[in-house]
Amino acid sequence: MKSKINPEADVAKTLGIDQLPEGGKGLKRWVIIVLLVIFPLVAYISFWRNSDKSNAVQYKTVEVQRGNMTVIVTATGTLQPTNKVDVSSELSGIIKSVHVEYNDMVKVDQALAKLDTSKIEAQVTQTKASLESAKAKVLQAQATVTETRAKLAQLRQVWELSNKKMPSQADLDAAEAALERAVADEASAKAAVTQAQATIEAYETDLSKTVIRSPINGIVLTRSIEQGQTVASSLQAPVLFTLAEDLTQMELHVNVDEADVGKVEKGQRATFSVSAYPNRAFEALISQVRYGSSTTSGVVTYETVLKVNNSDLFLRPGMTATADITVKKVENAVLVPSSALRFTPPVQEEKKPSAGLVGSLLPRPPSSATKQREDASKKENRVWTLKDGQLTAIPVTIGATNGSMTEILTGDIKQGNAYYEDIHKSV
Repeated sequence: MKSKINPEADVAKTLGIDQLPEGGKGLKRWVIIVLLVIFPLVAYISFWRNSDKSNAVQYKTVEVQRGNMTVIVTATGTLQPTNKVDVSSELSGIIKSVHVEYNDMVKVDQALAKLDTSKIEAQVTQTKASLESAKAKVLQAQATVTETRAKLAQLRQVWELSNKKMPSQADLDAAEAALERAVADEASAKAAVTQAQATIEAYETDLSKTVIRSPINGIVLTRSIEQGQTVASSLQAPVLFTLAEDLTQMELHVNVDEADVGKVEKGQRATFSVSAYPNRAFEALISQVRYGSSTTSGVVTYETVLKVNNSDLFLRPGMTATADITVKKVENAVLVPSSALRFTPPVQEEKKPSAGLVGSLLPRPPSSATKQREDASKKENRVWTLKDGQLTAIPVTIGATNGSMTEILTGDIKQGNAYYEDIHKSV
């Protein structure tokens, strides 16, 4: 048979209670029960207090500084030539020859390419023949006019000598009409001559346009044609060459965010960098801040143009650049980290007695702790310091900021004083 184990009997035996009288045994038993209850409770309270101490709030402070600060606005964009021209062809035809290559320097009226002129030359020859024919018709019309005029004069002379009896009035009217028709034919022949001359001039103009020439002094950026290629000019002229006027002077077009465009003005200086030369900073000067906006993925930006000196020709059109525009410089100013202005002291929540099941179901107004948090979040332009063991807010008036540091214009703060910028709980 298995023996039954009695824990209370073992404890009583260990403490010697079973050897005491009946009254003493009952007292000892209650002492043991009380100790068994109190020891776990004391251990739990001690652990809770130590845990509460481990979560104590720790403050981080910063000191007020006096110094210089530069406020910059960062924007990205691309480099472009000061003047870029797309050269096209007004005529359709086959490219007979190309006279330039990429990066070639060209001058005004220099031949870039030439179209096949055989068709236009034939049209010019044909039109010249038409002009000669029109001139011959003018001579013929002039002879007809002379003849009809002489005939009319003869009839009028006979009419006068016959005492207005011969020829008849109808014959005189017909002769006058014939003269008028001859004069009209002469005018028409002369108009045909003028038309033929105009047609010749048009074809000769087209013939001159078969040679595609440079409109500016510059450099060839792109060439989109080859010898033997067919050019079809219809509603939109094809781009054959792209020329840049002068790469020693370029423009940087950047997109400035709408939040920063109010700070950017004409004449401000900037520095920028490109991926090709990561260790070099190039200088630029703002020449224009355009009012037209553009929206990309919900972000509104304004195009800003910066003048760039590229006398060493390191920069090339199309390069992506990141520009830092200097919008303001502050000297010998009182500066604090911007994080100190965003500091909000922790709010201790008040413990309230339980309202019971019914109270928990009914709506209640926001607690005072919640209101304190809302009020603290609305407070702006203030820093916090410790006075007489209590956190105290000091109102300030802020000026320029570069994101990390902020200028303090007015406020009861001094250089070297420490102000709170962050809190955390130690673990």
